Amino acid sequence: MITNEDKIAIIGLGYVGLPLAVEFAKQFQVVGFDINAQRVQELNSGVDKTLEVDDDHLKSVLISDLNIEKGLYITDSLEALSNCNIYIITVPTPTDALNKPVFTPLIKASETVGKVLKANDVVVYESTVYPGATEDICIPVLEKTSGLKYNNDFFAGYSPERINPGDKHHTVTKILKVTSGSTPEIAEKVDQLYKKVITAGTHLAPSIKVAEAAKVIENSQRDINIAFVNELSKIFRLLDIDTKEVLEAAGTKWNFLKFSPGLVGGHCIGVDPFYLAQKAIESGYDPEIILAGRKMNDSMGSYVATETVKMMINKGATIKGSNVLVLGITFKENCPDIRNSRVIDIIDELQSYHVNVDVYDPWASKEEVHHEYKLDLKTSLSELNSDYDAIILAVSHKEFLDMSLKDLKSDKCVIFDVKSLLPKESVDARL
Repeated sequence: MITNEDKIAIIGLGYVGLPLAVEFAKQFQVVGFDINAQRVQELNSGVDKTLEVDDDHLKSVLISDLNIEKGLYITDSLEALSNCNIYIITVPTPTDALNKPVFTPLIKASETVGKVLKANDVVVYESTVYPGATEDICIPVLEKTSGLKYNNDFFAGYSPERINPGDKHHTVTKILKVTSGSTPEIAEKVDQLYKKVITAGTHLAPSIKVAEAAKVIENSQRDINIAFVNELSKIFRLLDIDTKEVLEAAGTKWNFLKFSPGLVGGHCIGVDPFYLAQKAIESGYDPEIILAGRKMNDSMGSYVATETVKMMINKGATIKGSNVLVLGITFKENCPDIRNSRVIDIIDELQSYHVNVDVYDPWASKEEVHHEYKLDLKTSLSELNSDYDAIILAVSHKEFLDMSLKDLKSDKCVIFDVKSLLPKESVDARL
Protein backbone atom coordinates (compact mmCIF):
# COMPACT_ATOMS: atom_id res chain seq x y z
CA MET A 1 0.00 0.00 0.00
CA ILE A 2 2.95 2.31 0.68
CA THR A 3 5.70 2.42 -1.93
CA ASN A 4 8.77 4.52 -2.60
CA GLU A 5 6.72 6.17 -5.35
CA ASP A 6 4.60 7.96 -2.74
CA LYS A 7 5.50 11.62 -2.38
CA ILE A 8 5.05 13.16 1.05
CA ALA A 9 4.45 16.78 1.97
CA ILE A 10 5.10 18.01 5.52
CA ILE A 11 3.19 21.23 6.25
CA GLY A 12 4.94 23.13 9.04
CA LEU A 13 8.68 22.72 9.71
CA GLY A 14 8.95 23.46 13.41
CA TYR A 15 9.87 21.23 16.33
CA VAL A 16 7.48 18.51 15.10
CA GLY A 17 7.52 18.75 11.33
CA LEU A 18 11.25 19.03 10.63
CA PRO A 19 12.45 15.87 12.45
CA LEU A 20 9.64 13.90 10.82
CA ALA A 21 10.46 15.29 7.37
CA VAL A 22 14.13 14.38 7.76
CA GLU A 23 13.31 10.78 8.66
CA PHE A 24 10.83 10.30 5.81
CA ALA A 25 13.33 11.89 3.40
CA LYS A 26 15.66 8.93 3.86
CA GLN A 27 13.14 6.72 2.03
CA PHE A 28 10.81 9.06 0.12
CA GLN A 29 10.79 12.29 -1.76
CA VAL A 30 9.53 14.81 0.81
CA VAL A 31 8.46 18.39 0.26
CA GLY A 32 8.83 20.39 3.45
CA PHE A 33 6.55 23.43 3.34
CA ASP A 34 6.55 26.41 5.69
CA ILE A 35 5.07 29.90 5.31
CA ASN A 36 8.03 31.44 7.19
CA ALA A 37 10.44 32.44 4.42
CA GLN A 38 13.28 33.04 6.90
CA ARG A 39 12.82 29.56 8.35
CA VAL A 40 12.88 28.07 4.84
CA GLN A 41 16.07 29.96 4.01
CA GLU A 42 17.81 28.84 7.22
CA LEU A 43 16.86 25.20 6.70
CA ASN A 44 17.99 25.24 3.08
CA SER A 45 21.37 26.47 4.31
CA GLY A 46 21.50 23.45 6.61
CA VAL A 47 20.81 25.22 9.89
CA ASP A 48 18.04 24.28 12.35
CA LYS A 49 17.76 26.92 15.07
CA THR A 50 15.41 24.73 17.10
CA LEU A 51 18.34 22.28 17.54
CA GLU A 52 15.99 19.34 17.01
CA VAL A 53 17.96 18.15 13.98
CA ASP A 54 21.74 18.15 13.79
CA ASP A 55 22.93 20.42 10.99
CA ASP A 56 24.99 17.68 9.32
CA HIS A 57 22.01 15.33 9.52
CA LEU A 58 19.81 17.96 7.87
CA LYS A 59 22.32 18.68 5.11
CA SER A 60 22.61 14.97 4.32
CA VAL A 61 18.97 14.75 3.16
CA LEU A 62 18.50 18.14 1.51
CA ILE A 63 17.79 18.20 -2.21
CA SER A 64 17.36 21.18 -4.55
CA ASP A 65 15.64 19.38 -7.42
CA LEU A 66 12.26 17.59 -7.37
CA ASN A 67 13.52 15.25 -10.09
CA ILE A 68 15.65 13.52 -7.47
CA GLU A 69 14.02 10.29 -6.26
CA LYS A 70 14.34 10.84 -2.49
CA GLY A 71 15.38 13.55 -0.10
CA LEU A 72 13.97 16.71 1.49
CA TYR A 73 13.00 19.67 -0.66
CA ILE A 74 12.23 22.69 1.52
CA THR A 75 10.08 25.50 0.17
CA ASP A 76 7.43 28.14 0.79
CA SER A 77 6.04 27.68 -2.72
CA LEU A 78 2.60 26.12 -3.03
CA GLU A 79 3.39 24.83 -6.51
CA ALA A 80 5.97 22.38 -5.14
CA LEU A 81 3.19 20.53 -3.26
CA SER A 82 1.17 19.67 -6.35
CA ASN A 83 2.83 16.30 -7.08
CA CYS A 84 2.51 14.97 -3.52
CA ASN A 85 -0.15 12.42 -2.61
CA ILE A 86 0.29 12.23 1.18
CA TYR A 87 0.09 15.44 3.20
CA ILE A 88 1.09 15.56 6.88
CA ILE A 89 0.06 18.71 8.76
CA THR A 90 2.19 19.61 11.79
CA VAL A 91 1.24 23.18 12.66
CA PRO A 92 0.72 24.59 16.19
CA THR A 93 -2.62 24.56 18.02
CA PRO A 94 -2.41 27.45 20.50
CA THR A 95 -4.97 29.06 22.79
CA ASP A 96 -5.99 32.72 23.01
CA ALA A 97 -5.85 35.11 25.97
CA LEU A 98 -9.00 33.47 27.40
CA ASN A 99 -7.53 29.97 26.97
CA LYS A 100 -9.89 29.16 24.11
CA PRO A 101 -8.60 26.92 21.29
CA VAL A 102 -7.26 28.77 18.26
CA PHE A 103 -7.71 26.75 15.06
CA THR A 104 -6.43 29.42 12.68
CA PRO A 105 -3.09 27.68 11.90
CA LEU A 106 -4.90 24.38 11.23
CA ILE A 107 -7.53 26.04 9.05
CA LYS A 108 -4.90 27.95 7.04
CA ALA A 109 -2.83 24.77 6.59
CA SER A 110 -5.96 22.89 5.46
CA GLU A 111 -6.72 25.64 2.95
CA THR A 112 -3.16 25.35 1.61
CA VAL A 113 -3.47 21.59 1.15
CA GLY A 114 -6.98 21.93 -0.27
CA LYS A 115 -5.63 24.02 -3.15
CA VAL A 116 -3.48 21.13 -4.40
CA LEU A 117 -5.55 18.16 -3.21
CA LYS A 118 -6.26 15.47 -5.82
CA ALA A 119 -8.30 12.29 -6.09
CA ASN A 120 -7.11 9.51 -3.73
CA ASP A 121 -4.78 11.80 -1.76
CA VAL A 122 -4.47 11.32 2.00
CA VAL A 123 -4.20 14.16 4.54
CA VAL A 124 -2.81 13.24 7.97
CA TYR A 125 -3.03 15.63 10.92
CA GLU A 126 -0.53 15.55 13.80
CA SER A 127 -1.55 18.71 15.66
CA THR A 128 -3.10 18.20 19.09
CA VAL A 129 -6.85 18.87 19.08
CA TYR A 130 -9.95 17.78 20.96
CA PRO A 131 -11.86 14.67 19.81
CA GLY A 132 -13.79 15.40 16.62
CA ALA A 133 -11.82 18.48 15.53
CA THR A 134 -10.15 16.83 12.53
CA GLU A 135 -13.43 15.77 10.93
CA ASP A 136 -15.60 18.64 12.19
CA ILE A 137 -13.24 21.57 11.54
CA CYS A 138 -10.44 20.56 9.17
CA ILE A 139 -12.17 18.21 6.72
CA PRO A 140 -14.89 20.75 5.73
CA VAL A 141 -12.11 23.21 4.86
CA LEU A 142 -10.43 20.61 2.65
CA GLU A 143 -13.75 19.83 0.94
CA LYS A 144 -14.62 23.48 0.37
CA THR A 145 -11.20 24.46 -0.96
CA SER A 146 -10.64 21.41 -3.15
CA GLY A 147 -14.18 20.73 -4.32
CA LEU A 148 -13.59 17.06 -3.48
CA LYS A 149 -15.69 14.82 -1.24
CA TYR A 150 -14.33 13.29 1.96
CA ASN A 151 -13.94 9.49 1.93
CA ASN A 152 -15.00 9.43 -1.71
CA ASP A 153 -12.35 11.49 -3.46
CA PHE A 154 -9.80 12.00 -0.69
CA PHE A 155 -9.10 10.51 2.75
CA ALA A 156 -7.72 11.53 6.13
CA GLY A 157 -5.73 10.22 9.04
CA TYR A 158 -4.66 11.40 12.47
CA SER A 159 -1.37 10.52 14.17
CA PRO A 160 -0.66 12.77 17.14
CA GLU A 161 2.84 14.12 17.58
CA ARG A 162 4.82 13.03 20.63
CA ILE A 163 7.94 15.13 20.16
CA ASN A 164 9.72 16.16 23.37
CA PRO A 165 11.74 19.30 22.50
CA GLY A 166 15.37 19.12 23.56
CA ASP A 167 15.22 15.38 24.31
CA LYS A 168 18.05 13.67 22.43
CA HIS A 169 17.08 10.22 23.71
CA HIS A 170 13.35 10.09 22.94
CA THR A 171 13.64 11.26 19.35
CA VAL A 172 10.84 10.93 16.77
CA THR A 173 11.78 7.43 15.59
CA LYS A 174 12.09 6.12 19.15
CA ILE A 175 8.64 7.16 20.37
CA LEU A 176 5.77 4.75 19.70
CA LYS A 177 3.26 6.36 17.34
CA VAL A 178 -0.54 6.25 17.54
CA THR A 179 -2.12 6.13 14.08
CA SER A 180 -5.64 6.20 12.63
CA GLY A 181 -7.51 6.70 9.38
CA SER A 182 -10.89 7.71 8.02
CA THR A 183 -11.60 4.20 6.64
CA PRO A 184 -10.16 0.82 7.66
CA GLU A 185 -8.09 0.71 4.48
CA ILE A 186 -6.71 4.22 4.96
CA ALA A 187 -6.02 3.52 8.63
CA GLU A 188 -3.86 0.59 7.56
CA LYS A 189 -2.12 2.75 4.96
CA VAL A 190 -1.34 5.50 7.50
CA ASP A 191 -0.07 2.89 9.96
CA GLN A 192 2.19 1.33 7.34
CA LEU A 193 3.51 4.77 6.40
CA TYR A 194 4.67 5.55 9.91
CA LYS A 195 6.07 2.06 10.39
CA LYS A 196 8.57 2.93 7.67
CA VAL A 197 10.34 5.37 10.01
CA ILE A 198 9.12 4.74 13.58
CA THR A 199 11.42 2.03 14.94
CA ALA A 200 9.58 2.05 18.28
CA GLY A 201 6.45 0.76 16.52
CA THR A 202 2.90 1.97 16.10
CA HIS A 203 -0.51 1.56 17.71
CA LEU A 204 -3.41 1.58 15.28
CA ALA A 205 -6.39 3.25 16.97
CA PRO A 206 -9.91 2.25 15.86
CA SER A 207 -10.89 5.78 14.81
CA ILE A 208 -9.60 9.30 14.35
CA LYS A 209 -11.59 10.44 17.40
CA VAL A 210 -9.97 7.81 19.62
CA ALA A 211 -6.51 8.89 18.46
CA GLU A 212 -7.36 12.56 19.08
CA ALA A 213 -8.67 11.77 22.56
CA ALA A 214 -5.63 9.66 23.42
CA LYS A 215 -3.27 12.50 22.65
CA VAL A 216 -5.14 15.20 24.53
CA ILE A 217 -5.46 13.11 27.70
CA GLU A 218 -1.73 12.23 27.69
CA ASN A 219 -0.86 15.83 28.41
CA SER A 220 -3.91 16.46 30.62
CA GLN A 221 -2.91 13.53 32.83
CA ARG A 222 0.63 14.86 33.20
CA ASP A 223 -0.66 18.36 33.90
CA ILE A 224 -2.90 17.11 36.72
CA ASN A 225 -0.10 15.07 38.30
CA ILE A 226 2.25 18.06 38.27
CA ALA A 227 -0.52 20.23 39.75
CA PHE A 228 -0.79 17.75 42.64
CA VAL A 229 2.91 18.00 43.52
CA ASN A 230 2.79 21.78 43.07
CA GLU A 231 0.05 21.92 45.67
CA LEU A 232 2.11 19.66 47.92
CA SER A 233 5.03 22.05 47.53
CA LYS A 234 2.90 24.96 48.75
CA ILE A 235 1.66 22.93 51.72
CA PHE A 236 5.09 21.60 52.72
CA ARG A 237 6.60 25.08 52.53
CA LEU A 238 4.12 26.18 55.20
CA LEU A 239 5.08 23.12 57.25
CA ASP A 240 8.82 23.79 56.81
CA ILE A 241 9.33 20.46 55.05
CA ASP A 242 11.50 20.01 51.95
CA THR A 243 9.27 18.78 49.11
CA LYS A 244 12.07 17.04 47.22
CA GLU A 245 12.99 15.02 50.31
CA VAL A 246 9.35 14.02 50.78
CA LEU A 247 9.01 12.92 47.15
CA GLU A 248 12.24 10.93 47.32
CA ALA A 249 10.97 9.09 50.40
CA ALA A 250 7.52 8.42 48.91
CA GLY A 251 9.15 7.37 45.64
CA THR A 252 10.61 4.29 47.28
CA LYS A 253 7.20 2.64 46.94
CA TRP A 254 6.98 0.64 43.69
CA ASN A 255 3.76 2.21 42.42
CA PHE A 256 4.34 5.82 43.46
CA LEU A 257 4.16 8.14 40.42
CA LYS A 258 7.29 10.29 40.28
CA PHE A 259 6.52 13.88 39.35
CA SER A 260 8.30 17.07 40.41
CA PRO A 261 6.86 20.53 41.17
CA GLY A 262 7.62 23.42 38.85
CA LEU A 263 6.44 25.73 36.11
CA VAL A 264 4.27 24.12 33.43
CA GLY A 265 4.54 25.76 30.03
CA GLY A 266 5.44 24.85 26.50
CA HIS A 267 3.32 24.02 23.49
CA CYS A 268 1.68 20.89 24.94
CA ILE A 269 1.07 20.39 28.65
CA GLY A 270 0.26 24.02 29.36
CA VAL A 271 -2.16 24.25 26.43
CA ASP A 272 -3.74 20.92 25.51
CA PRO A 273 -5.94 20.49 28.61
CA PHE A 274 -7.83 23.61 27.56
CA TYR A 275 -8.75 21.91 24.27
CA LEU A 276 -10.31 18.97 26.11
CA ALA A 277 -12.02 21.29 28.59
CA GLN A 278 -13.50 23.35 25.75
CA LYS A 279 -14.97 20.28 24.06
CA ALA A 280 -16.34 19.04 27.37
CA ILE A 281 -18.09 22.38 27.98
CA GLU A 282 -19.53 22.39 24.45
CA SER A 283 -20.87 18.88 25.14
CA GLY A 284 -22.63 19.97 28.32
CA TYR A 285 -20.10 18.87 30.93
CA ASP A 286 -18.30 21.30 33.24
CA PRO A 287 -14.79 19.85 33.80
CA GLU A 288 -13.51 20.24 37.34
CA ILE A 289 -10.24 18.35 37.82
CA ILE A 290 -8.75 19.38 34.46
CA LEU A 291 -9.32 23.09 35.02
CA ALA A 292 -8.34 22.89 38.69
CA GLY A 293 -5.00 21.44 37.61
CA ARG A 294 -4.54 24.23 35.08
CA LYS A 295 -5.38 26.86 37.70
CA MET A 296 -2.85 25.42 40.15
CA ASN A 297 -0.05 25.18 37.59
CA ASP A 298 -0.70 28.64 36.20
CA SER A 299 -0.39 30.06 39.71
CA MET A 300 3.17 28.86 40.29
CA GLY A 301 5.03 31.73 38.64
CA SER A 302 3.40 34.43 40.74
CA TYR A 303 3.77 32.17 43.81
CA VAL A 304 7.54 31.88 43.31
CA ALA A 305 7.86 35.65 42.85
CA THR A 306 5.74 36.47 45.91
CA GLU A 307 7.62 34.01 48.14
CA THR A 308 10.91 35.49 46.92
CA VAL A 309 9.77 39.01 47.83
CA LYS A 310 8.71 37.81 51.29
CA MET A 311 12.15 36.30 51.90
CA MET A 312 13.83 39.49 50.66
CA ILE A 313 11.78 41.53 53.14
CA ASN A 314 12.74 39.15 55.94
CA LYS A 315 16.40 39.72 55.09
CA GLY A 316 15.92 43.48 55.26
CA ALA A 317 15.88 44.29 51.56
CA THR A 318 14.13 47.33 50.15
CA ILE A 319 11.92 45.86 47.47
CA LYS A 320 11.29 48.87 45.24
CA GLY A 321 14.35 49.33 43.05
CA SER A 322 15.97 46.07 44.13
CA ASN A 323 17.78 43.88 41.59
CA VAL A 324 16.71 40.32 40.84
CA LEU A 325 18.31 37.84 38.44
CA VAL A 326 16.14 35.18 36.82
CA LEU A 327 18.08 32.25 35.38
CA GLY A 328 16.31 30.80 32.34
CA ILE A 329 13.44 31.90 30.10
CA THR A 330 12.86 28.79 27.94
CA PHE A 331 9.95 26.55 28.88
CA LYS A 332 12.28 23.65 29.74
CA GLU A 333 15.94 22.85 30.26
CA ASN A 334 18.64 22.55 27.56
CA CYS A 335 16.29 23.67 24.82
CA PRO A 336 15.84 27.03 23.00
CA ASP A 337 12.03 26.79 22.91
CA ILE A 338 10.41 29.82 24.59
CA ARG A 339 6.82 29.08 23.55
CA ASN A 340 4.36 29.57 26.41
CA SER A 341 7.16 29.75 28.97
CA ARG A 342 5.68 30.41 32.39
CA VAL A 343 8.91 32.03 33.59
CA ILE A 344 7.32 35.22 32.32
CA ASP A 345 4.80 34.97 35.17
CA ILE A 346 7.66 35.23 37.68
CA ILE A 347 9.07 38.24 35.86
CA ASP A 348 5.73 40.02 35.54
CA GLU A 349 4.95 39.53 39.23
CA LEU A 350 8.36 40.81 40.31
CA GLN A 351 7.99 43.87 38.09
CA SER A 352 4.65 44.63 39.72
CA TYR A 353 6.70 45.28 42.89
CA HIS A 354 8.87 47.73 40.90
CA VAL A 355 11.81 45.34 41.01
CA ASN A 356 14.56 45.53 38.37
CA VAL A 357 14.72 42.12 36.70
CA ASP A 358 17.58 40.76 34.62
CA VAL A 359 16.99 37.53 32.71
CA TYR A 360 19.92 35.35 31.69
CA ASP A 361 19.57 32.36 29.36
CA PRO A 362 22.40 30.99 27.19
CA TRP A 363 19.98 28.84 25.17
CA ALA A 364 17.31 31.34 24.13
CA SER A 365 17.40 33.73 21.20
CA LYS A 366 17.74 37.39 22.18
CA GLU A 367 15.58 38.43 19.21
CA GLU A 368 12.83 35.87 19.85
CA VAL A 369 12.61 36.76 23.55
CA HIS A 370 12.33 40.46 22.75
CA HIS A 371 9.67 39.79 20.12
CA GLU A 372 7.63 37.46 22.33
CA TYR A 373 8.04 39.00 25.79
CA LYS A 374 9.52 42.48 25.19
CA LEU A 375 12.51 41.59 27.38
CA ASP A 376 16.17 42.46 26.84
CA LEU A 377 17.69 39.04 27.43
CA LYS A 378 21.21 38.60 28.81
CA THR A 379 23.02 35.83 26.95
CA SER A 380 26.50 36.04 28.47
CA LEU A 381 27.79 36.18 32.06
CA SER A 382 29.68 39.39 31.34
CA GLU A 383 26.34 41.23 31.06
CA LEU A 384 25.33 40.41 34.65
CA ASN A 385 25.73 42.51 37.80
CA SER A 386 27.51 41.50 40.99
CA ASP A 387 25.00 42.61 43.62
CA TYR A 388 21.64 40.92 43.01
CA ASP A 389 19.24 40.99 45.95
CA ALA A 390 17.63 37.75 44.75
CA ILE A 391 18.45 35.03 42.24
CA ILE A 392 15.71 32.74 40.96
CA LEU A 393 16.84 29.60 39.13
CA ALA A 394 13.77 29.01 36.96
CA VAL A 395 15.11 26.58 34.34
CA SER A 396 17.64 23.81 34.97
CA HIS A 397 20.01 24.41 32.05
CA LYS A 398 23.22 22.41 32.45
CA GLU A 399 25.24 25.64 32.29
CA PHE A 400 23.74 26.82 35.58
CA LEU A 401 25.40 23.95 37.46
CA ASP A 402 28.79 25.45 36.72
CA MET A 403 27.87 29.04 37.57
CA SER A 404 29.39 30.69 40.62
CA LEU A 405 26.39 32.42 42.17
CA LYS A 406 28.49 33.88 44.98
CA ASP A 407 30.02 36.29 42.45
CA LEU A 408 26.55 37.65 41.66
CA LYS A 409 25.06 37.98 45.14
CA SER A 410 24.62 40.95 47.40
CA ASP A 411 25.23 40.40 51.11
CA LYS A 412 21.54 39.69 51.76
CA CYS A 413 20.76 37.83 48.54
CA VAL A 414 17.88 35.35 48.45
CA ILE A 415 18.24 32.28 46.21
CA PHE A 416 15.07 30.44 45.11
CA ASP A 417 15.81 27.20 43.27
CA VAL A 418 12.58 26.43 41.40
CA LYS A 419 14.01 23.25 39.84
CA SER A 420 15.85 21.90 42.92
CA LEU A 421 19.02 21.81 40.81
CA LEU A 422 21.41 23.12 43.45
CA PRO A 423 22.41 21.61 46.82
CA LYS A 424 19.76 22.29 49.44
CA GLU A 425 22.21 24.01 51.79
CA SER A 426 23.21 26.55 49.13
CA VAL A 427 19.73 28.01 48.59
CA ASP A 428 17.06 29.76 50.65
CA ALA A 429 14.11 27.96 49.09
CA ARG A 430 13.17 25.43 46.44
CA LEU A 431 9.94 23.95 45.18
